[in-house]
Amino acid sequence: MMTPWSSRVPLAVVVLLLLQAAGCTDGYKPVIIVHGILDGPKQFENLSMFIKKVHPGTKVQTVSLYNNMESLKPLWMQVEDFRKAIEDIMNKSPEGVHLLCFSQGGLICRAVLSTSPNHNVHTFIGLSSPLAGQYGDTDYLRKVFPDHAKKMVYIFCYNKMGQKISICDYWNDPHHRADYLRGNTFLPLINGEESHKFMKDWRENFLRIKKMVLIGGPDDGVITPWQSSHYGFYNASEDVVEMRNQEFYKRDTFGLRTLDARGDVSVCVQSGVEHTHWHSNFTVFTNCIEKWLI
Repeated sequence: MMTPWSSRVPLAVVVLLLLQAAGCTDGYKPVIIVHGILDGPKQFENLSMFIKKVHPGTKVQTVSLYNNMESLKPLWMQVEDFRKAIEDIMNKSPEGVHLLCFSQGGLICRAVLSTSPNHNVHTFIGLSSPLAGQYGDTDYLRKVFPDHAKKMVYIFCYNKMGQKISICDYWNDPHHRADYLRGNTFLPLINGEESHKFMKDWRENFLRIKKMVLIGGPDDGVITPWQSSHYGFYNASEDVVEMRNQEFYKRDTFGLRTLDARGDVSVCVQSGVEHTHWHSNFTVFTNCIEKWLI
């Protein structure tokens, strides 16, 4: 007499096959990519390919907004439109999403996370992003301010006209702290360096994420100081103060210390990578990104 099929196959295998047939197995969470300044979706084709190759079936979408020169528009304007696009993707992904954001895009994503009370972002990855600000002469800066040295940029940036250019929204001059707090209407708010009525709500919204991954390295050449990608920044002597000694960390103004205490902040340092190569470097992907996109 032949043994029934169900008695020859382990019950767990039967259940798995039935779930697969019904389309009910959990796959990889969708990945939303937000580009940086002066670029767009085209620059992220390699990164998208890396993700799909290592995690087959992953839905990867690079948001096509404020591309190229449009990326110089004010960040609060960009945040509003990126939030709508990201929320539309999230609404179609009840299992949650990952947010992978490059350079200036990391700041946009940070603001989206803080201002979105119902987001379902599982992991936020800041890929070489000036999360604590920017202060330094770079090729990007010279394209926008060709006749200004870094010591003079604050004069333009910290007024209404300057705040209409995205770079000024995260220009953090350590020698003019009062001007920065008074005149910068973006970075001091999202990092809680300047008090405002939304601080409590924004902090709660940010802490909905399960993990934050901070990626950067000493050979970046654009993010200045490069430790800003890990929430470190200059003091008035231009010595770098690391994340845990920053006032916004110690005061836990936007939830960073709480997230760190939960064990949900991961820092990845990668040497030998120039700024425009982070998203096309497979070693960076395997060392710093791959394991978080599950």
